[in-house]
Amino acid sequence: MAKGYVIGQIDITDMDSYANYRAEAPKSIEQYGGTYLVRGGKMETIEGEPTLPRTVVLEFPTFDEAKAWYYSEEYQGVVGLRHAASHGTMFLVEGHD
Repeated sequence: MAKGYVIGQIDITDMDSYANYRAEAPKSIEQYGGTYLVRGGKMETIEGEPTLPRTVVLEFPTFDEAKAWYYSEEYQGVVGLRHAASHGTMFLVEGHD
């Protein structure tokens, strides 16, 4: 079965407030079997338009589990922290078998 991925492109506007999100979000991710593959770090655009400065990639056992995590009560309880301290785009992607 193919894995599920959550990919986020984020621009942090309030680093102090975002720190609260960074402290809380991993608890819900682990609860749904997810792990961080990318959590910020060095980035270089090699084709196309530059993206937002922070990229996050989460891996889950399946697409459905990734989706369940995002819409879960646990994550929805902390996602407002991210929204208040940043803007960006997040999407779900099914991996290749």
